[in-house]
Amino acid sequence: MLVYPSAVKKQMIRFYCSLNERDRRRYAAIEALKLGSRGVNYISQVLKCDQKTIKKGIVELQEENLTTDRQRKKGEVKNL
Repeated sequence: MLVYPSAVKKQMIRFYCSLNERDRRRYAAIEALKLGSRGVNYISQVLKCDQKTIKKGIVELQEENLTTDRQRKKGEVKNL
């Protein structure tokens, strides 16, 4: 399996952190799919995100119509 150089990983992390939650999932999913069978595990480690999140992103990417709607209702606050 391909392993990204550290400079590439840093750029991936910077970009990943600039995205909203849904786009992070989808970006991680695309990166994992590019790497094949062990991609989910590797990208999970690189981006420090849960493998379930990446798998959910993969399912979303396989949907016929990708939604671009808001993730939350206007004014809804994310619990931290």
